[in-house]
Order: sequence, then structure tokens, then C-alpha cells
Amino acid sequence: MKEVEKVCAFLKDAETYYLATAEGDQPRVRPFGTALVFEDRLYIQTGKSKNVSKQLAANPKAELCAFKNGTWLRLSGELINDDRREAKVAMLDAHPQLKSMYSPDDDNTQVLFFQNATATFSSFTAPPETFTF
Repeated sequence: MKEVEKVCAFLKDAETYYLATAEGDQPRVRPFGTALVFEDRLYIQTGKSKNVSKQLAANPKAELCAFKNGTWLRLSGELINDDRREAKVAMLDAHPQLKSMYSPDDDNTQVLFFQNATATFSSFTAPPETFTF
């Protein structure tokens, strides 16, 4: 399994992860649940009308954290917007519960992929495992 697929599988198993962005000098953290490997990149989804989208447009650096069964994942990198319809379709197909709120053809649906990412899996019982992609 590729590192990016391992990260995505962990995020899906955890179901909820917390994404941190910056707004000026203030950190902002909120729960997310979307994760998809598309064209060998890890994608997440949000709405362009949300503050998180505006924060990422001003500063694409972000970090997320997820926890499951005594292991946690920290993933940092830059989130890059991908406005292609096929990326949006892939995300909405992977998360059909979003289709009542988002469409690949609306002006709100936003998918972003991690670039220059570092993922670290940690626990109290094993040494950390770090990947970059």
C-alpha cells in the first residue's frame, strides 16, 4: 500500500479528523470527515463559502490530526485547490452523503489536495512512522 493510501485509510477509519488553518495569527481548527486518493494525491473537500476556504486561499499551509485505537496521525502540508469537475465528481462519489449539499457543477464545491505533505503516525507503544508525499 502506498503511503498516501495508508494515510487516507487511517482518516477514513478514524471517521473524523481535525483540520487546522491560520487566520492571520490565530489558529483555527474544525472537524472534517472527507478523504480520497485521486490520481495518487490525498484530497479533502469543503465549501468555497466557508471560512476554511478563505483561510486556505490566504495561506495554504494546514495540518490535520486524527486518532483511532491508540494511534494518531498528524499530517502537515499545503492544500492546493483543484477546480476540475472530475476531481469533484470523484470526491462526491466517494462521499455520497455530501450530494444533498454539494454538486460538481455548483460554484461552492471545493476539493483540495495535499502537496509537500509529511504524515507521522504515533502511539505510546511504537516508534513514530513518517512519510512524505
